[in-house]
Amino acid sequence: MTFTDAIKESRAGPRTRGKMSDEEKREAKIGYAFISPWLIGFLIFYALPMVASFVFSLMEFNLATPEDAKFVGLSNWARMLFDDPNVWQGLWVTTRFALISLPIGLASAFLIAVLLNSTNLWGRNIFRTLFFAPSLVPFVAGALIWSQVLNSQTGWVNRLIELFGIPAVGIDGIRWLDTPVLIPFTFTFIGIWSIGNAILINLAGLQGIPTALHEAAQIDGAGYWRRLRTISIPMVTPVIFYNLVLGAVGLLQYFLQPYVLNGTTGYPEGATNFFMIYFYKQAFAFANMGYGAALAWLLFFYGLAITIILFSTQKYWVYYAAGD
Repeated sequence: MTFTDAIKESRAGPRTRGKMSDEEKREAKIGYAFISPWLIGFLIFYALPMVASFVFSLMEFNLATPEDAKFVGLSNWARMLFDDPNVWQGLWVTTRFALISLPIGLASAFLIAVLLNSTNLWGRNIFRTLFFAPSLVPFVAGALIWSQVLNSQTGWVNRLIELFGIPAVGIDGIRWLDTPVLIPFTFTFIGIWSIGNAILINLAGLQGIPTALHEAAQIDGAGYWRRLRTISIPMVTPVIFYNLVLGAVGLLQYFLQPYVLNGTTGYPEGATNFFMIYFYKQAFAFANMGYGAALAWLLFFYGLAITIILFSTQKYWVYYAAGD
């Protein structure tokens, strides 16, 4: 196309919708060909299983006797919402744990990233590696390690507490995994051990702040804490929001640590009866896949509602440099 043809086409206005040139059709086919592996994977591993799980939620379907499956309509949903108190207990235990663990985890990851971003810190690369390394440990292995670290008789945590003159070992010692009040804080403490990914994401956000902003504020007499409060934190709020959304969704699916450390009985006194624990028992321990599918959809809608709420609040506290 020559320059004159381009001028004529621009004066003629946009092409009528639905009419594509041969060149545009060829480019569209090439584009679809490139994204087809993702589309096929999405349909096979996400879309079809979601549709199948919704169909299962309307059926009485037991994995032990699949030939006896039958359509029961909304009876699974009615039982879940109105007749099963374990569902609401599981949601409450999960939500309470998220409200405790998420703020502590976000604040810890950000503060550690601030320390690692300091130019005066000796051995920053070594500390970055040490903080990130625990996130590479398999979850089951990490949970088994913590079961020994938190042991009331021989655990390192209780023995370190005793160095401060507080009795923590023995019959009357601190039983981290056996005391209902301590359970949310125990699992929060275990979770902090593997926040290496969040630390690195925060660190990348801090290092992406233009140094000219800090230099200008320093010339104007702003101290370290003033620069942190008025420059660093506002500029890194998109990263904090990203970690917040991922953390909230991840904590709603909290399962492996309580499953390995306390089993599926909810011990002690229902403090570990997380929603995913109850879902696992219904779907796989009792093989009641129809009711388990309904539970999965309830968790999906609950997580969706929380995500929508979080996104609706970002306009009040998240700062985007490219925004208005």
